[in-house]
Amino acid sequence: MPLKKIMKGVYLTGHGGFDKLEYREDIPVPELENNEVLVKIHAAGVNNTDINTRIAWYSKSNQRGNSEELGSKGIDSLHNSDGSWGGSTIKFPRIQGIDACGEIVKVGAGVEKNRVGERVLISPCMEINSQYIFLGSEINGSFAEYTKVQSEFAYKVTSDLVSEQLSSFPCSYSTAENMLTRTKLKKDEHILITGASGGVGSACIQLAKRRGATITAMSSLSKIKDVNKLGADKVITHDQLKNIDNRSVDVVIDLLGKDYSNNLINKLKYFGRYATAGAVSGPIASIDIRTIYLHDLSLFGCTVLDSGVFKNIIGYIEKKEIIPLVDKIFPLKNIIEAQKYFLKKDFIGKIVITTY
Repeated sequence: MPLKKIMKGVYLTGHGGFDKLEYREDIPVPELENNEVLVKIHAAGVNNTDINTRIAWYSKSNQRGNSEELGSKGIDSLHNSDGSWGGSTIKFPRIQGIDACGEIVKVGAGVEKNRVGERVLISPCMEINSQYIFLGSEINGSFAEYTKVQSEFAYKVTSDLVSEQLSSFPCSYSTAENMLTRTKLKKDEHILITGASGGVGSACIQLAKRRGATITAMSSLSKIKDVNKLGADKVITHDQLKNIDNRSVDVVIDLLGKDYSNNLINKLKYFGRYATAGAVSGPIASIDIRTIYLHDLSLFGCTVLDSGVFKNIIGYIEKKEIIPLVDKIFPLKNIIEAQKYFLKKDFIGKIVITTY
């Protein structure tokens, strides 16, 4: 069957509120270059970065946290020239979507034809010509029927999980694996994970558990039972952080930021490691530098994936060492409804969008 020339998809037409998301059925199907593959998207996850990019939350001019209000209305009076992950200008219209599960349906001239028919997950982070590119940010992503990427970033996955489940893995789990890799978490070490009910936090619990660590997870009161089932040894609320002894934790995973950051750093043992890949409570933190140098701490910012991280995730999926956590599924045309649901944060794991 010949491929279509136009497709359904969602354009992000600029920085702002939900009015900047435009569902279309007349978007041209991407044309391939030599080393690229065309992927028919089956399912795509919803992530904080979708919201952050839309509202230009990454801009240095923003001083506020990622709240439901900001995600709905956007942020007024920002300098949008640095609204992407990498601090550059987003080219509009842009098709967002950093999580992608689908099937290769066409290959460029430089790609083996036997790749057609493979079910794949696309790496959210790609190094191309010494530049770091993120799916759905610097290039078009998965909120459409088709997307294209260089062949090396479309990873074949063999699994009996359905595509909706597989699409929950790429961004959250690779981010979590990257943080645990950078901090070199070891068996029997004590790790404190914040934002434990979210996509990255819940992935961190599973990935820390497979490493044999002792896990303290932090979440809201209503989600404690669900977070505990993921494998945490102890679950605390935000108010109970004060009950964790200072200098008692080997590794901190901070997804909150703002006032939490300094308190979390105080929990670290000498030579402890702190990693962050988010700041949903707010991007500006006041940190006592003396704690860092007097206690010989290491701090890691984790966005670009280390070599081998995404391949590890594929392996864990195929060995059934990690499980998907999908709360709710929406059709592509209901992307605004999906983001509204996502922003309420009243769920565990991931929200998924289907494109068929």
